[in-house]
Amino acid sequence: MARHEFQPGKLVAGLFLTTGGVVYAGDAGGWWDTPWFVMIPLLTGGLCLAGAVALLTHGVRRHRAGSRRAAAVTADGGPGRPDGPG
Repeated sequence: MARHEFQPGKLVAGLFLTTGGVVYAGDAGGWWDTPWFVMIPLLTGGLCLAGAVALLTHGVRRHRAGSRRAAAVTADGGPGRPDGPG
């Protein structure tokens, strides 16, 4: 099985869209009565939250990649290592 990186923003979006689908299906099936104005904040709020989570995840990964690059440069004896050349 091919591995891929975990994307929490897509997980949050999927959870909110699935919840919206369940709410809509329950209303259509007659199990409960959902007012029409409930779906709009549920879905837009979920998508906004998913965007915020994706932005936060991107920032964290970018920060970690930058610190890994800096650690690799200092381990190779580049600038930033006190006993290295430069």
